[in-house]
Amino acid sequence: MYIKKIKLKNFRNYENLEINLENKINIFYGDNAQGKTNILEAIYLCALGKSFRTKKEKELILFSKENSFIEIIYQKKDREGKINLEINNKKYFYLNNIKLKKLSEILGNINIVLFSPDDINIIKGVPENRRKFLNIMISQLRPNYVYNYNLYLKILEQRNNYLRQIKFENKNKELLEIWNQQLTICAENVYNYRKEFIEKILNKINNIHSKITEEKEKINIKYISNFKSKEEFLKELKESEDIDIQKGYTTKGIHRDDFEIYINNNKLNIYGSQGQIRSFILSLKLSELEIIYDEIGEYPILLLDDFMSELDEKRRIGFMNSVKDAQVLITCTDKLVDNMWITFNVKNGHVDKLIKNFSN
Repeated sequence: MYIKKIKLKNFRNYENLEINLENKINIFYGDNAQGKTNILEAIYLCALGKSFRTKKEKELILFSKENSFIEIIYQKKDREGKINLEINNKKYFYLNNIKLKKLSEILGNINIVLFSPDDINIIKGVPENRRKFLNIMISQLRPNYVYNYNLYLKILEQRNNYLRQIKFENKNKELLEIWNQQLTICAENVYNYRKEFIEKILNKINNIHSKITEEKEKINIKYISNFKSKEEFLKELKESEDIDIQKGYTTKGIHRDDFEIYINNNKLNIYGSQGQIRSFILSLKLSELEIIYDEIGEYPILLLDDFMSELDEKRRIGFMNSVKDAQVLITCTDKLVDNMWITFNVKNGHVDKLIKNFSN
């Protein structure tokens, strides 16, 4: 799988841009705030339907313009495809010129793995960041996951609203059982998907991490969830009803799921060094790469947003050797040199191709 062409119109700081990419390593270099990350963001939008930088559509549109447009032509092993995105106050997606009715229909057409300096928040940040990582990975491979998760959130919101009605309007507490039953069905589905993919990560990550750390470190990942079985979860919801009514929201559920990372039996977020954290993120994302390959028979596209600066020379070489079969798009401030890439200079919303030096 690889992207052949990107067209941007009035997107971020690009008035008009059209670039052809190679199915190898593509480097975008230049000073900060010139538009390098905007190119990766455009791909991310067309792959996952949303930005990794903002929730506001207006921020995606060039100043003083009303609309922005993205077109991506991509190649999979069995077909070529085209995704178009029109952005104004909403986002409108087209797949091979057919307008999509649901956002979830865009998922799985272009598979990606994003590396960025913000990935440290998977370890150091709040549980929401770790759930987001799982949600993004699973949604690319299991469309039903998105449906079940969104349905869970909808039922959760309804239950929370009714909890507040019980508290302030003396509504019938017994009717909570309706939402408890519905919430449990969706929770079981989401839990099973997450459990499956955490197990897939564990099956991949130690072999990868062993190579990166010269067999000095062993990783364990523990999935933390209120859900154990439908019966137990229903019981927990029932037992927590009084607390939930008092607080006005649901205190138990898969919306509070988390996972803990251990390096040699020590919690990484507490005892891990910066080097260990970088190495783990590298191993985690490479595991994601391999899982997607196992699922679809093609490597996803790697988007590296200023990620190479986080690695020392040894890790950088090892990483590039690990991803040689995937298309890679790298943003950086320095012009990197190797024997297998195409290089673009990005300056103030303009992109110039500089070097094409393939050693095939």
